[in-house]
Amino acid sequence: MEYDPVAHRWLGDPDRVAVLLPGGGYTPAMPLLYYATTVLVAQGWTVQEVWWQPPANRHSIDRATWVNAQTEPVLAAETAPRLLLVGKSLGSFAAPIAAARGLPAIWLTPILSHPEIAAALAAATAPALLVGGGADPSWDPAVAAGLDAAQLVLPGADHALEHPDDPVASARNLTHVTARMDEFLRTL
Repeated sequence: MEYDPVAHRWLGDPDRVAVLLPGGGYTPAMPLLYYATTVLVAQGWTVQEVWWQPPANRHSIDRATWVNAQTEPVLAAETAPRLLLVGKSLGSFAAPIAAARGLPAIWLTPILSHPEIAAALAAATAPALLVGGGADPSWDPAVAAGLDAAQLVLPGADHALEHPDDPVASARNLTHVTARMDEFLRTL
């Protein structure tokens, strides 16, 4: 698989493009998104990595508007008939875009505690995989229970899906998430 470092794009099947939306401080090079890319590439998808620098005051701005402004131009540039969104944390503010366009998605640590994200995930009709940590304050188990989406919840994991005092458990989590993403993508 060829990588275009200027475009931040892994070149695979031009008819299937996955757009990776990072977190606020979680780039496409970090473990969860790195392995999402690895799974997508192994299955032949083209992967468009979005590298963004959120504003320093990202918690005081309208995050949904900011993420929308970053995501819409990327999607507008894509001509593939099949698109997929993969978003980590801040990237889950693109859930309304996925719902409106009927795009399948993988949401890694979606901010279920945010009403706009929860409403978009509830309205989504395309397949989605939600991955959350049981100790992540952004993961709302009551909201998750009401969603019609595939889910993987990692007990005791934080917002990075890690156990800060147990690197072996963190590595196991990464293995579980990678396997679940692989399984989910094979259903699309």
